[in-house]
Amino acid sequence: DPTKVDRSAAYICRQMAKSVVKSGLSKRALVQLSYAIGVAKPLSLFVETYGTEQGALTADDITNVIKMEFDARPGAIAVSLALREPKYQETAAYCHFGREPYTKEGRKYFEWEN
Repeated sequence: DPTKVDRSAAYICRQMAKSVVKSGLSKRALVQLSYAIGVAKPLSLFVETYGTEQGALTADDITNVIKMEFDARPGAIAVSLALREPKYQETAAYCHFGREPYTKEGRKYFEWEN
């Protein structure tokens, strides 16, 4: 259910962390968001890079990049990750993370794992 921010925020945090690493901003990343009931925007965004930032970037710089590049409002998460598309039966087994992305009948599954 994309309206449950605990689940959808976990998905977008994982996508954020993977994007930071894949783009070469750092070698490791952990992203955490916190929300309040009735407030669309996250109250906080925490990024931990474990000292693996690349170049002259700091963890604060990477946090600012994430703030600019990702919309972490629950509705925007549902749109960006296509969480309102009926694919739950297909993806409901064996956990939500660490699955190989694939395409079936023109629909992409686990695309956030790229």
